[in-house]
Amino acid sequence: MSEHTPAAPPAGDLPGPVRLRVAPSPTGDPHVGTAYMSLFNLAFARQQGGRFLLRIEDTDRTRFREDSEQQVFDTLRWLGLTWDEGPDVGGPCAPYRQSERLTTYRPYVDRLLADGHAYLCWCSTERLAAMREEQQRLKQPTGYDRLCLGKSEEERRALPGFSETPVVRLLVPDDVELEFDDLIRGRMTAPRPDDQVILKADGFPTYHLAVVVDDHEMGITHVVRGEEWVSSTPKHVLLYRRLGLEPPRFAHMPLLRNENKSKISKRKNPEARLTWFQEEGYLPEALVNFLGLLAYPPAQDAEGNDVEFFTFEEFAQRFDWSLVNPVGPIFDLKKLDWLNGVHIRSLALGDFASRLLPYLVRDGVLGENPSLAELARLELVAELIQTRIAHLTEASALVAPFYVADDAVVVADDARAQLKDDAAATLDAASAALADLPDERGGPLGAERTWRAEAIEAALRSALVEGLGLKPKFAFGPLRTAVSGQRVSPPLFESMEILGKDSTLARLAALRATL
Repeated sequence: MSEHTPAAPPAGDLPGPVRLRVAPSPTGDPHVGTAYMSLFNLAFARQQGGRFLLRIEDTDRTRFREDSEQQVFDTLRWLGLTWDEGPDVGGPCAPYRQSERLTTYRPYVDRLLADGHAYLCWCSTERLAAMREEQQRLKQPTGYDRLCLGKSEEERRALPGFSETPVVRLLVPDDVELEFDDLIRGRMTAPRPDDQVILKADGFPTYHLAVVVDDHEMGITHVVRGEEWVSSTPKHVLLYRRLGLEPPRFAHMPLLRNENKSKISKRKNPEARLTWFQEEGYLPEALVNFLGLLAYPPAQDAEGNDVEFFTFEEFAQRFDWSLVNPVGPIFDLKKLDWLNGVHIRSLALGDFASRLLPYLVRDGVLGENPSLAELARLELVAELIQTRIAHLTEASALVAPFYVADDAVVVADDARAQLKDDAAATLDAASAALADLPDERGGPLGAERTWRAEAIEAALRSALVEGLGLKPKFAFGPLRTAVSGQRVSPPLFESMEILGKDSTLARLAALRATL
């Protein structure tokens, strides 16, 4: 090893037998692919008792967005994909932002220059653009033509297209090895790259240099990333070799795709944004479950049936790189909706109610600081709707009628449209039957509570189905509209029990007055 070799902590001095990382760029709303990659990195790290790192690759200053980094922290924590080392938690390899590591990269560049594995390039952007245009016109492979290779600054200055501030290019030999082993795909071959820029004119490293240096200095043992980086892997392996460093193992995950096989893009797909899933009321554990299924087979039960519902811990326990499907999976939102509903129904009632609360506050159903009575009622209502929704955002419309004044229930147009000519008589008969039904405050002292869903249903069936000869659909439709203002609502009799006798009768009377 040359005297120019930069100092770096030996991997054996770092905690964890395996070390994996995810390295998003803070250039906008976090992409769902960041969560997808984090899941597979973290699952393997946890299975092996290793460490998972979060590194922020912010050297692209033209696209940098200040709030993006915090969104990465917030959304990954929301998903439970937490890291052992990173910008916000520290660690033995700090700093974990590339923009704070600029002095780290220069010694590696100097080493490559000194050993003849890199060279200065003074070509202007205009000259490079003209070169590419000419190559395309002649239908030649595009790539740098090595005009600056072997030239001094003075020699290059005498030629056209000179820029005062040079970049540094990696010298990629014509006979560079283009094959490498992939944990998912086996032996891989990639096209030969041209002489890549590794240090830009502004002093910032390009991705190719920074990722190699950072992965080495942070002791990364396995690099797990999207298949779009397959073509870059030979140049990274070459950098490791030129620097005398041991390369990590590589695993290139299949890209998430739309039904038309196109790549999921934040420009075209709202669901590509991680924050979208929070906004739309998906459970984090459902999204993690779904992302795991996209590229990994489900477990099987004793009868050989697929078990598609699993926790992160179960996923990590049975993880095996050889089982990852290399074919780009279709991002099927209908499957995610189904899976989200399954996870919603698996929640304990109190947990489900607490998950609803932020959405109810956001939609104005409840205030920022709900009272104990309001929270108690929410848990009762939550029990009625837990099996009826696939997204937490669907709860507000169902829950809202339980938190409005009896004279402020707004009857939806589609609910009013279904009222028949006999709705008034139906409401009158229902009101009379319910008025005769004592509630928990009525009757002799110590009497059994009678304002229960079972008793309410029995009284209404007797009065409307048997008494008026109505079919249940027509008998209870007007009551549902009066109680909730909606055509579709939580179970009617249980809703009446929660509202109480006085509110139920007041709502029946309010609708009756409009007929």
